[in-house]
Amino acid sequence: MTPWRFVGRTMELDRLRAAVTGTPARGVFFTGSAGIGKSRLLREGVHALPAEDYAVWWIAAGATTAAIPFGGLVQILAVEQPSGLPPAGILRWAVETLQQEATGRRIVLAVDDAHLLDPPSAALVHLVARAENACVVGTLRDGEQIPVPIRALWTDGLVEHAELSPLAPTETAGLLAAILGGPVDDGSADRLGRLSAGNPLLLRELVHAAQGSGELTPRYGIWTWTGRLELAPSLTDLIDVRIGRLSPEVRAVVELVAFGEPLGLRLLDTAADHTAVETAEERGLITMVRSDRRLDVRLAHPLYGEVVRRQCPVSRTRRLHAELAALLEGAGKRRREDLLRVAVWRLDSGTAQDPSMLVNAAEQAFARYDVPLATRLARAALAADGGFHAAELLATILMFADRPAEALGVLDAAAPEEEDEERLSRWLTARGMVSYWGLSQESTVEEIARRGARLTDLAAKARIHSFEAIMRLHRLEAPVARRLAQGVLDRPAAGTAARELARCTIAHLQAVQGQLCRSATTVDLVQAKAASWRADMPYLQLAVELARGTRLALSGDLAGIDRLVADEFADLADAGDFRLGSGYLAILRAYAARLRGRSETALRAALGACAILATSRVYAGLAQAERAQAAALRGDARQAVEAMAEADRTHAPGMAVLYPWLEQARAATLAATGDLPGAVAHLHGLVDRLRADGFAGHEALALHDLVRLGAAPAATGPTCSDANRRTVAQRLTELSERIDGDLPPLLARHARAAVEGSPEQLLSVADSFLDRGLALLGAEAAAGAVHLLRQRRSPEIGMAGERLAFLLGCCDTVQTPALRAATPALSEREWEVARLAAEGETSRAIAERLFLSARTVENHLQRVYGKLGLTGRAELKAALRAIPGRGGTTSS
Repeated sequence: MTPWRFVGRTMELDRLRAAVTGTPARGVFFTGSAGIGKSRLLREGVHALPAEDYAVWWIAAGATTAAIPFGGLVQILAVEQPSGLPPAGILRWAVETLQQEATGRRIVLAVDDAHLLDPPSAALVHLVARAENACVVGTLRDGEQIPVPIRALWTDGLVEHAELSPLAPTETAGLLAAILGGPVDDGSADRLGRLSAGNPLLLRELVHAAQGSGELTPRYGIWTWTGRLELAPSLTDLIDVRIGRLSPEVRAVVELVAFGEPLGLRLLDTAADHTAVETAEERGLITMVRSDRRLDVRLAHPLYGEVVRRQCPVSRTRRLHAELAALLEGAGKRRREDLLRVAVWRLDSGTAQDPSMLVNAAEQAFARYDVPLATRLARAALAADGGFHAAELLATILMFADRPAEALGVLDAAAPEEEDEERLSRWLTARGMVSYWGLSQESTVEEIARRGARLTDLAAKARIHSFEAIMRLHRLEAPVARRLAQGVLDRPAAGTAARELARCTIAHLQAVQGQLCRSATTVDLVQAKAASWRADMPYLQLAVELARGTRLALSGDLAGIDRLVADEFADLADAGDFRLGSGYLAILRAYAARLRGRSETALRAALGACAILATSRVYAGLAQAERAQAAALRGDARQAVEAMAEADRTHAPGMAVLYPWLEQARAATLAATGDLPGAVAHLHGLVDRLRADGFAGHEALALHDLVRLGAAPAATGPTCSDANRRTVAQRLTELSERIDGDLPPLLARHARAAVEGSPEQLLSVADSFLDRGLALLGAEAAAGAVHLLRQRRSPEIGMAGERLAFLLGCCDTVQTPALRAATPALSEREWEVARLAAEGETSRAIAERLFLSARTVENHLQRVYGKLGLTGRAELKAALRAIPGRGGTTSS
């Protein structure tokens, strides 16, 4: 098997090297569980030591040599040892031999699995550690008996002793990306990291098993794991070795916990032998976890459960599930989630006979956004004669599992009578949701409106209108959507879920129209009622997040986006395979990263969103548009064009309300291909359309895109009453007085500074952008200032260049028209001459290094000064640092 590239462990590696190369060199021993990466860390650390300074001996202790005197050092000691020497003499001979072979270099003894050393070898290691020109580094496994001489190494202060912890989530993601040759989507990396518990060896086996079974595959360059786990024999063997031989009593404990975790300690003590529970804990098979006032029992490692459950016979599995259900029912199902657990155990044991229990459990699972579990429970409820409620629930869940056709079949088989208006309204809205968003059938809106008009029950009518309102919003019929939504809110008979869905429609409209403060208040009202609507409409959270995400994006509130994508809903959506939620939040992550100038992060998040949403058309087009934006930011025109084509192919007509984001991405794509006139013309058309639709919040961003393309003075919009057309800067100033928040005034300031040609104002704007975390926009504003100062040959170019260099340092690979416009066209030879001159080299020294004449060097420098707007070398270094892709951190 090909070795994995060493990734992460930076602090530990630095500590190991410092322990060897420091003064004094004390050495270090790392302790950790099997497979945690101790041996690899040790090997990487000593491998980099220069052979001319260090004499390194590698010792790999093993069980086969543990009973042989000096067996652990067989790799480094001579085969034949002097005869007739006492043990102490042998030790001295061994040390002298190492000193002779070291030939004056520092001795480094690297001992892997030092707990397996035989006593004489351990004594020799201790003796070497006491030598002035030697140090010892090594590894130990948790839970093993450590030879006294080795333990004395750190108790006597000869070496440091450190615990090697599991890989952090970021290190796990980095390791996965290195091995697979590409990034892994966040949800998959998180699940694989949790399942391996940060253990590189187990992670490797998991990846090979998932790849071998076809469950880990790349899509849009992002590796995605389905979550289905096939345990390869090698992985099962590894876990079997860790678990070891179990007595029947201890196995009973481990199996109960494997099928029931987290299992209350009291319940476990009721079902299992007390002594066996204690033994399982002592052996590190189970662990105790405090949960509120209850002490829960879990398996010590997630993979223990996978192996134990798969090795358990079917008959015993069913018996254990039934036993667990009976135990929890006997205890009274005190916690809310206990109902869900009992239902699952009853289902798995074949003893689930109560359809209402299954329906309630499915609702709980769906409210937690666990789509696979909710689907399974709802399907079982329908099969157990759960009736209409089970059919409606199953169809709704299937819609969010990207199976709309199946959902429609379930609903059509459960169509209610026309007289039962409450049930009919639920059926119409569920069917409407499936056909409109799941199957992209726009005629659904008219159908639901027509049939809803026949209803006489006011609550049922309100439910219909709340769905019709949000459909019409998404279809870009804003006035009708607002009227319908407001009518629901004005109707006292409307149920809570219907009212809050209508409120989400209004919150979204408020955001796009620039009423950002009112939108925030409206969303907060909806969220405050979450406990009341989540059981009926858990998917309403998507409408909440779309309204909230739109407001945050339009206001440039990156900190707010960070909070949104890190809250409970994000965790539940990722864990429960709720793809519409996970995908939309990934789009927001990409948007925030892009405005921060972190193009690599933005592209990775956008690609992840594209992979998650590949089978759903609701947000697929939006994900591809954000991918196009990220690719354009990196200067990758080919990928931007490809992503824009995918956006057009996958964008659902029923999600027309998202058109501003797609059209902004189209303009960015045109600019990335070099068609700046086309990009400007497209944005002017977009501004006109947004003005007509009343989407002031979006219009401000589109106008600012024109500013970024150098079109701030351009006329835009219709002719006004004074017979003139407003400029982009003037229109932005008008909007800044109508749109909430402090971003629109800042965008207008940028536009005015560009029109006035004021470097001072542009630098001030750049600082204000950076204060908001908008490093990309700040860099572009500063680049505009540098460009103006360079044209004027101003002595202020040095200071402005320093500021631009700092802002570019906050970004990674960024290439935009604004940054390129501030980049002088230096040839490779001019750049090399200027770089050496900025470092203080004289013209003569530069000429000698580059094999040029002194006059040629001076000619090159004069051309550089002219292109950069400089009068001499004083500001040269700062000016070079401010060139994207050259002195700055971006690449060209």
